[in-house]
Amino acid sequence: MSTTSTRSATVSPARHILTKVPEVTLIFWVIKVLATTVGETAADFLNVDLGLGLSITSVIMAVLLVAALVVQFRLHKYTPAVYWLAVVLISVVGTLITDNLTDSLGVPLWVTTVVFAVALAATFTVWAISEKTLSIHSIFTTRRETFYWLAVLFTFALGTAAGDLVAEGLNLGFLVALLVFAAAIALVAVAYFVFHLNAVLGFWIAYILTRPLGASTGDLLSQPVADGGLGLGTTGTSVLFLAVILILVMVLTRRARTTDPQLTATV
Repeated sequence: MSTTSTRSATVSPARHILTKVPEVTLIFWVIKVLATTVGETAADFLNVDLGLGLSITSVIMAVLLVAALVVQFRLHKYTPAVYWLAVVLISVVGTLITDNLTDSLGVPLWVTTVVFAVALAATFTVWAISEKTLSIHSIFTTRRETFYWLAVLFTFALGTAAGDLVAEGLNLGFLVALLVFAAAIALVAVAYFVFHLNAVLGFWIAYILTRPLGASTGDLLSQPVADGGLGLGTTGTSVLFLAVILILVMVLTRRARTTDPQLTATV
């Protein structure tokens, strides 16, 4: 009791909170890839199919993302529905940032790829110097959570640029781009499980690579056959993947309620 009382009396300005991110499991990676795919297809659906245009779409999704992150930061622990909603929205916004730079401002894909790579590296550098760790299992202060979501945003923007650069800029096509990034992720898995690659480094490399993997998957499924896709359309692809994400999040929420009596009592 004395330890708890002392700790409560000396909480730093950067309020301590329970872990705000999920455990890295198979479901985590499945939802992550699905969310990145939705980021690509939903952005195209809103921008092109609904005819909102890049500017209006960007403003709407940015407002929704800010609202979701406000809720996320106010929570005291990982809540599947809020966390994954923020991931889906940040995926869409990350795609739109790159699309605005390349389509509206005419910035070459290789430039946006380099710029976002530098921005992500800078975020990791400041995060590591400030907090002495990049582990997602250490996300228990507001400042660390801020670094985390900033890094996530840059991984989505970088992944969009890199995916488009490989698929379109290098004229490799969506399927080849998907296979390239899938092979890269497989190499990271081998490096981790066989050669004992540092877990934190391996996680972030895989996290970055799943973005262009998801983007390439979304383009392959949704784009017209004449453009190298399967012609399923952005609407069908977005609805299908969002439905799967919803089901998996419901599973995670049920598990959380089952294993956490406090959550069950308060929800």
